[in-house]
Amino acid sequence: MPTTTDTQQYTPYGLPPSAVNYMAYINNAYSADDSETQKLKELLVTHSLQVARKALEIAHTHALPLADGDIVAAAMLHDIGIIATNAPGIHCHGTEHYLRHGVLGAAMLRKAGAPEWLARVAERHTGTGITAKDIAEYHLPMPPGDYMPETLLERLVCYADKFYSKSHPQVEKTPAQARASVARFGADNAARFDDLAAIFG
Repeated sequence: MPTTTDTQQYTPYGLPPSAVNYMAYINNAYSADDSETQKLKELLVTHSLQVARKALEIAHTHALPLADGDIVAAAMLHDIGIIATNAPGIHCHGTEHYLRHGVLGAAMLRKAGAPEWLARVAERHTGTGITAKDIAEYHLPMPPGDYMPETLLERLVCYADKFYSKSHPQVEKTPAQARASVARFGADNAARFDDLAAIFG
């Protein structure tokens, strides 16, 4: 299992130390040396760093009872499953629908022996969460079930993620832009964003 011990903290990119060697999980999943995989890995790391720093900023502003190292690890691994999806515009050349990247990432992390709390963050960050009702009503390409962020850490990473897009990685969205990006998928998504903003905004 690619983790460190409590006395051997992992501290790349100037982030707070974490007991989880999250780059080992990323390096294992993105080990192919072809140019597209390496471009995707660079994009993944860039986006994940943005989300990690945003989540840390929010956590510190609101004095959230979360460990910095856990926030960092969760944010760095939330999108690991994109490699299995078909989204060539962002260098993803897999076969799965992009909407599934959360559940695919969770499965990858569980198979690699990652802690369950990390897998759950990956599984539940998509949009503002996906309900069983959403899946049935809109015929979404997802396994039946609820994929809603429940814990404080799951909600935090879900919210911070909405401020960045992998297709425009150089831009941080305003709260209004972040809300609009999920509101286009329905009023329920907008309402869930508002609920998260009430906690973290």
